[in-house]
Amino acid sequence: MAAGGLSRSERKAAERVRRLREEQQRERLRQVSRILRKAATERSVEEGRLLAESEDLVTELQGRSRRREGLKRRQEEVCDDPEELRRKVQELAGAVRNAKYLVVYTGAGISTAASIPDYRGPNGVWTLLQKGRNVSATDLSEAEPTLTHMSIACLHEQKLVQHVVSQNCDGLHLRSGLPRTAISELHGNMYIEVCTSCIPNREYVRVFDVTERTALHRHQTGRTCHKCGAQLRDTIVHFGERGILGQPLNWEAATEAASKADTILCLGSSLKVLKKYPRLWCMTKPPSRRPKLYIVNLQWTPKDDWAALKLHGKCDDVMQLLMDELGLEIPLYNSLWAAPPQSAGHPSHPRRAVWEGEEGLVHLPLAEQKKGGRTQSSPWRLPFELVKKAATVGSRCAEAERRPRLGTGVPHLPQAPS
Repeated sequence: MAAGGLSRSERKAAERVRRLREEQQRERLRQVSRILRKAATERSVEEGRLLAESEDLVTELQGRSRRREGLKRRQEEVCDDPEELRRKVQELAGAVRNAKYLVVYTGAGISTAASIPDYRGPNGVWTLLQKGRNVSATDLSEAEPTLTHMSIACLHEQKLVQHVVSQNCDGLHLRSGLPRTAISELHGNMYIEVCTSCIPNREYVRVFDVTERTALHRHQTGRTCHKCGAQLRDTIVHFGERGILGQPLNWEAATEAASKADTILCLGSSLKVLKKYPRLWCMTKPPSRRPKLYIVNLQWTPKDDWAALKLHGKCDDVMQLLMDELGLEIPLYNSLWAAPPQSAGHPSHPRRAVWEGEEGLVHLPLAEQKKGGRTQSSPWRLPFELVKKAATVGSRCAEAERRPRLGTGVPHLPQAPS
């Protein structure tokens, strides 16, 4: 036995006493819990005495029950009745008209109409995982911009929206025609990979998901830069990571927009992640000088108490009413198809165009060539008039099927001036 310590047998005895006490406590907790589930009139005298002797446990269990009920209520989806929703949209329309600098924050809720699951809705990814259910894989390459995406693009074109800050990585904002300079994709874009060895970083816009081989802290996609041969990496920011890329995250523009904003419209976001970014909420300003906040969501958000107005409705429904109120027509999504001429070594396949290029040309990454032992891309160039305002949309074509072994594609080209 060590000096001043307990012998081995004494330590084992003390451990047995501790475990016995914990088991008795757990059993008492189970008994009290069973009793509390009964109606007061159904409890026996003995059960009433046990509750009186266990006031601390009763208080703890009642607190747990209240927290569970509160969480359940927060997860419930609530819809305003049509008249109430229309009245709120009229108020929102007035705020949009009068805003000097309007910034839109978007979350997964604006893409559910494109059959892309959200995270915290009744059938969201996190909700299903918490219930122990399987989450089915979803092919996002065929998703197209929703009514909300097209409405936001229209509002920006009409200079009613100055900037968009998105948590989504589905690329639908860019497909809707929103300029790169007008959006900050804080968590990346699953269709963009970059070469960080090139200065400035060289971006590659793909028509397929570049993240199939990537994961937390593993961002190399397995393809190489056509210019320097370095490994490309995805742009996704996972939980527990800090975004370090300038684009497509565009944090500088997001911070600047938030500092200028007098109105913020949040669409389809639970705000549980965005609330952790103080720079997006001007928290250094006194409350009276912070931007007015308008939230469109079916569920509770942690910013509800700060909101000037909360609209309980689906994003597409609210945006349809808002655009009607503003007298604006929502543009239809128009994906233009282009097929290169038949040529040896250049497979002809109908293909939607990549974003607008400079000098009235657009690149279609459909050709292959061998260079330095690696297969790389040789883009087609088509007249700008044929592909103006076109957006990238994935199609299951020959190149997409070859993607595990080919480094095909072209760097992102800046949007042509309008």
